[in-house]
Amino acid sequence: MFSDLAEQLSIREQQGLKRHRAILDSKQSRYVDIDGCEYLSFGSNDYLGLSSHPALIQSACQGAQRYGVGAGASHLLYGHNIAHHELEHALARFTGFPRALLFSTGYMANTGVVTALVGRHDAIFADKLNHASLNDAAILSRAQLIRYPHLDLPALERHLKNTRARRKLVITDAVFSMDGDIAPVSNLVALCERYNAILLLDDAHGFGVLGEEGRGILFTENNLSVCGSQVLHSPNIVYMATLGKAAGVFGAFVAASSEVIETLIQTAKSYIYTTASPPLLSYVLLCSLALIEQESWRREHLFRLINQLKQKLEASGLRLLPSNTPIQPVLVGGVQDVVRISEGLKAQGILVPAIRPPTVPQNTARLRISLSASHQEADITRLADALRYLA
Repeated sequence: MFSDLAEQLSIREQQGLKRHRAILDSKQSRYVDIDGCEYLSFGSNDYLGLSSHPALIQSACQGAQRYGVGAGASHLLYGHNIAHHELEHALARFTGFPRALLFSTGYMANTGVVTALVGRHDAIFADKLNHASLNDAAILSRAQLIRYPHLDLPALERHLKNTRARRKLVITDAVFSMDGDIAPVSNLVALCERYNAILLLDDAHGFGVLGEEGRGILFTENNLSVCGSQVLHSPNIVYMATLGKAAGVFGAFVAASSEVIETLIQTAKSYIYTTASPPLLSYVLLCSLALIEQESWRREHLFRLINQLKQKLEASGLRLLPSNTPIQPVLVGGVQDVVRISEGLKAQGILVPAIRPPTVPQNTARLRISLSASHQEADITRLADALRYLA
């Protein structure tokens, strides 16, 4: 009955495309244990090193004592806890929006937003390198999907100018997860305002890392608009960020105008028809948010490491994709070569994931180096020396 599936899996394995899951027996840190061996890890999105922070661990224990370990119901059926409510208010304040709404995952947040805001008679304009969750959400919405070349704003403008759709939604990663480059947000906002389109920004890899006090892509120099003490975000923006990367915990949120958030509460199926996340996680995230805001040394150290790695790898003649974020991809090209280098690093006690098609386009297989504030300068030197030898 499933012989065709087995055949497809066999082909993927022969082509070096079959994915494998490592089983960790340790907390996320610079070093992780897999099958009894210790590895220096460059594969986590724990950008600020908060996932094992003692204060967050203590908050988790306190939260479990206070709220238990499960929400027990959806947000609309008495599962919405005071901890959820306080975190939503804190996230809205932190990102400068009127309101915020928690989702269980970034995938669910993107699905909920896109399907709630557009439908059959609408059009979605998507960067070709968007995350899979945005692509799937667009297809599920049944709106017309128009994909423009990566960061090609003239092409996007032509599409916006020519469409006759009832409602227009532009969706894009803020930081692209496999390339590490950054969307030109201020230009995207200007286009959306000019053509009366909504802009959904997925800042999964920017929140906590980029901008003033780690407040995300909208708080970087070119995107921040302030009047007195008040942040002025374009009303066209719907902002999504995840809480399991730089924030070190789990979940996601959407921040936007009150009208958008209320629309999501009433119509986003991935919000309505699922059990709320454990309130203890929201309790922990309030602590995480305070650390992000107060401990600027984490971001400063992280960006020193980024610059150190780039300098060492470029001096070795390795081809880095243009990224100023913790995601530092080394372009290899061929699938067999990238697997060989990744396995060679593992043999030396270093974990760097090999990213292959279909996650990235053909002939662009790469090593995806992910840096964290928990890394030390000696770790960067060790990685760079190993790569120089293997590549």
